[in-house]
Amino acid sequence: MTAALSRWTLLLPLLAAVLLVLVWGRSLPAPVAALTGVVLLGAVLAAVHHAEVVAHRVGEPMGSLVLAVAVTVIEVALIVTLMADAPAKNGTLARDTVFAAIMITCNGIVGLCLLLGALRTRVAVFNPEGTGAALATVATLATLSLVLPTFTTSTPGPDFSPTQLAFASAAALVLYGLFVTTQTVRHREYFLPPNLHDTEMDSFAPAPAPAPAPAPADHTTTDSPATEPHDERPTTQATVTSLVLLLVALIAVVGLAKTVSPTIESGVTAAGLPASVMGVVIAMMVLLPETIAAVRSARRDQVQTGLNLALGSAMASIGLTIPAVALASIWLSGPLVLGLGATHLVLLALTVAVGTLTVIPGRATPLQGGVHLSVLAGYVILAVSP
Repeated sequence: MTAALSRWTLLLPLLAAVLLVLVWGRSLPAPVAALTGVVLLGAVLAAVHHAEVVAHRVGEPMGSLVLAVAVTVIEVALIVTLMADAPAKNGTLARDTVFAAIMITCNGIVGLCLLLGALRTRVAVFNPEGTGAALATVATLATLSLVLPTFTTSTPGPDFSPTQLAFASAAALVLYGLFVTTQTVRHREYFLPPNLHDTEMDSFAPAPAPAPAPAPADHTTTDSPATEPHDERPTTQATVTSLVLLLVALIAVVGLAKTVSPTIESGVTAAGLPASVMGVVIAMMVLLPETIAAVRSARRDQVQTGLNLALGSAMASIGLTIPAVALASIWLSGPLVLGLGATHLVLLALTVAVGTLTVIPGRATPLQGGVHLSVLAGYVILAVSP
C-alpha cells in the first residue's frame, strides 16, 4: 500500500504538468474539461501528501506554516490571473475569495477539528494562548482589509483610496510577519499541543500521587512513553523530492484551475447563481489540502495542529492575498472592491464572537464544533441564495 501511494504521488504531479502543457490557452470541450478537473483534484491530493512530508521533516508549528503558505500561493495566483483576464468583471473576486476562505477555515475546518477531536476523546483540548493569538490576528486583518472599505468616505462605494489600500496592505504584511515570528521563534510553545495530563491536573487538582516504585535493576522494559515507537522523520532526499514535487503540483494546480475556470464560470452563470459563488468555488478548491490535512490531524488526536492549519490559512489568505492584489491593481484597469456587504459583516462578527468563546477555555465539546459548522452552512446558503 505504501509503495502504491508513493508511486501515485510521484507520478500525478508530473502527469498534471504534462496535461497543463497540452491544454494551456485552449478552449476545452466538456469531456476534456471533466478529465482536467479529475487530474486537478488528484494534483491537489498529491500536493497534500508532499506538503505533509515536508511538514513532518520540519516539525510543528513550521509544518502547518509550510502548507498554509503553499495553499495561499495557489489562491493568490488564481485570483490575479482571473482578474487579469477580465478586470472589469472580476473586481470583487479577491474580496469574495478571501471572505470565503475565512468562513471555510474559521468555521468549516475549525468546526471539523473540534467535532472529530471531541468525538474521539470526549473533550478536544488545545492551547488557548496560541489559538487565541491567531484568531485575534485574523479578526484584525479581516477588519482592516474587508470591513473598513465599506465605511470609508474618501472614494465612492466599498473601495479603498490608494493611500488606504497601501496602509491595509502594509499592515497585513507586518501583522502576518509578526505572527509567523511569534509562532516559529519567540513563542513556539504556544502553538504546540498541550500536555493533557498537566491540563487535567490543573483542572481537578488531585492529591499528590505516592512516590513510584524503583525501576527494575535490569532496565529491560521498553513500554515507557519515552521509548514508544514513533514515525521516523523523512530523510533529506525524500524531503527534497517532496518539496520539488510540491512546487510542480502547485504550478499544475494553478494552471489547470485557470484553464477550467471558464467552464466553471459558465456553469455558475447557467445555474443562475450569483457571481460571488465563483469566489466560494476557488476557496473550496484551494483549501481542500488544508481541510484534508486538518481532518487527519484531528483524527489522530492532534487538534492543535488542525487549528494551526485552519487559522494559519485564514491569516495567510488575508495577509498575502490583499497585498498581492493591491500590487496587481497598479496595472489592472478594473476596480478592486474589498468592502463586505451587510450580510457578510454579520457573518464575520458572528464568526469572531463564536470563535472567541470557543478559544477562551482551551477545550471544546462536540457542541462547539457543531456551532461553527452551522455558521458555515448559513454562509453557503446565503452565498447561493442571498
